Amino acid sequence: MSVLQGKRAVVSGSSRGIGRGIAVELAKAGAEVVINYRSHGEEADEVIAECEAAGGKAHKVAADLAVQSDVESLIEQSCDLMGGLDIVVSNAAYSDRHLMLESDLDEFRKTIDISMWGAFYLVRAGCQKMVDAGNGGNVVVISSPHAHMAMPGAMAYNMAKAANDQMARTVACELAPQRIRCNIIHPGWTDTPGERKFFSEETLAAEAAKLPWGRLGQPSEIGRGVVFLCDPASEYLTGSTITIDGGIQLPWREMYRIDEAKKSDG
Repeated sequence: MSVLQGKRAVVSGSSRGIGRGIAVELAKAGAEVVINYRSHGEEADEVIAECEAAGGKAHKVAADLAVQSDVESLIEQSCDLMGGLDIVVSNAAYSDRHLMLESDLDEFRKTIDISMWGAFYLVRAGCQKMVDAGNGGNVVVISSPHAHMAMPGAMAYNMAKAANDQMARTVACELAPQRIRCNIIHPGWTDTPGERKFFSEETLAAEAAKLPWGRLGQPSEIGRGVVFLCDPASEYLTGSTITIDGGIQLPWREMYRIDEAKKSDG
């Protein structure tokens, strides 16, 4: 069902991983999509082919989300390519993992520059276009449970995602009169190339099996969440957070106590 037929979307960091899944699901729902990438141009071409195979229309635009002028150019080019903008998905992120006292401050700043400032640049520039057009619109911010869970070794990412959540809720407050909705998605542990930066295949497989749902999430599942939020039928949703995590934020390390409780009841 093409619930987003005629809508025009830009997805940051969409040449791979979660962003790729989002772009393809938006195309399946009928949206025209701009694929943003920084250094994976060939993979961006693959995403365009996937979108077109799904019956959608897609373009690619290179931009470094850490550079304000790049992001503003991304929005300008997207509007030129598609004739306007209806959906902005802030997805691009970067993370470097070190304990605070051992942090490489260049990497720390890079995480903040891409994951926090980049999100702000994109949302601000995109919303300005939608306000000027006067037709409402949708913003979806791909944040993380790191926004409220203080994961050791990920301070910069934790900080950036907490800022993303507050940014999104503030956008929802400020732009409700313009009928621009802004919502948040917290993905759980998702099967993406980025996870291979920190974990081996063996570790991913072993740890995924321990999760409540017994597996990692798929980028397409996050993409379907974005489609749901942008569906006109969801117009009463704004300033909300949807968690798509297979139960990872549940007290799953304590789940063995369910069996203990059954034994004690017996």
